[in-house]
Amino acid sequence: MATEPLSQKEIEDRLRELPGWSLDDSRIARTYRLGTHFAAAALAVHVAAIQDELDHHSDLTLGYNTVALTVNTHSAGGAVTDLDFELARRVEEIAPAHGAS
Repeated sequence: MATEPLSQKEIEDRLRELPGWSLDDSRIARTYRLGTHFAAAALAVHVAAIQDELDHHSDLTLGYNTVALTVNTHSAGGAVTDLDFELARRVEEIAPAHGAS
């Protein structure tokens, strides 16, 4: 997966394909709401497994019934890259099974 920084237009175009995700400074971000703390913790563990598989890690915050992610690519100078969108896409695929909205 390429680690070249994406242009502002590329980021905006890709964000349109990921409802709920937004650009927050130089990171893409999303907060998921879940029904219980246990469901939120389960989603966080599942996200951690995906991050290890991709060898690309977000800032992942577990709240009572929320999971928040912010991600950029450190090896690209903190820019947003394809890797960040791959992680976001993978999380979007699994989040509904955890009851996330």
